[in-house]
Amino acid sequence: MSLHGVLTVLVVAAVTALIRFSPFLLFPPGRPMPAYIAYLGRVLPYASIGMLVVYCLRAVNLQPLGAALPDVIAVALTVISYRKLCNSLLSIILGTACYMLLIRVMV
Repeated sequence: MSLHGVLTVLVVAAVTALIRFSPFLLFPPGRPMPAYIAYLGRVLPYASIGMLVVYCLRAVNLQPLGAALPDVIAVALTVISYRKLCNSLLSIILGTACYMLLIRVMV
């Protein structure tokens, strides 16, 4: 391995360690957490899920209704199964499996 490769690995390892240890250094256990950090901890999970949904559905073509039907059915199944079962992983698996089945059968 070249010197460049070794230095690259060392820099990546150092940055990764710094990122992992920084919350413990910035917010030690004995001190209260700042209000804005607590706020971000409450809202960011929902914001990131919303962004993922928008990202996944950004290319759905709604003009011919039949083209968007697999997407609509899969999203509806995911939402309904989460509401009934309260299990995120199972709902995502069901929605994905439904979508994969529908795009194979309907096209």
